[in-house]
Amino acid sequence: MLNFKYTSTIKPLLKYKSIILFIFFSLVVSQLSAQKNKPEQSKTPHFIEGIELSRNSEVNQSIIIKDESVNNSKSKVIDNTALPEEDPQINSLQIKYAQLLDVEIEKTNNKVLYDFIENWMDTRYRFGGSTKSGIDCSGFSSMLCKEVYKITLPRMASEQYKVCEKIDKENMKEGDLVFFNTRGGVSHVGVYLMNDYFIHSSTKDGVIISSLNEDYYHNRFIGAGRYVIPEQQKLVQQD
Repeated sequence: MLNFKYTSTIKPLLKYKSIILFIFFSLVVSQLSAQKNKPEQSKTPHFIEGIELSRNSEVNQSIIIKDESVNNSKSKVIDNTALPEEDPQINSLQIKYAQLLDVEIEKTNNKVLYDFIENWMDTRYRFGGSTKSGIDCSGFSSMLCKEVYKITLPRMASEQYKVCEKIDKENMKEGDLVFFNTRGGVSHVGVYLMNDYFIHSSTKDGVIISSLNEDYYHNRFIGAGRYVIPEQQKLVQQD
């Protein structure tokens, strides 16, 4: 029986052994060649190309971001109505002092005032002085009021206090005077800006912006005053 099976089944197969091996190795070589010629998948990260930022000319403005990647094309619209429009009337000084005073930019629109402040900022203190080489508090307040508001004030802080109409702190406006008792009586003066800030020439720091809420000035604050232009001076200004 064994001899019969070998002779009738196995022996015929051995006859085609070389043909079978040839076909097998041909398939293997063909598969390896196909794998070698297949383009390698890129492992580098794919960055989104074709990003476009644009502003619509319509009233309802928006930013359009386009993703033009190889197998994907889509657009995403981001609402941009909250972004402020560029205002040619707003300058760098407005932005600077709006930040210092912690107010909206629109409130620092007195260009003459902030140009004057910028020009005098950090000028050193000098008792009795009234120039850029040194200026005292009353010299600075009288200089500012003359250059910005066209008001002529007395030279001394105590005299400025006398000619002012006294007002409540809650009613202070830009250009009002603020008075302090730093060494007995009315001995220091500054010009109010807004949001509890005032500009003055301090003995320590020279021309500087300070807050009425600072302990030193809060504890020495006497009051605020608004200069009332005499009728005679009004006539002179009109001429």
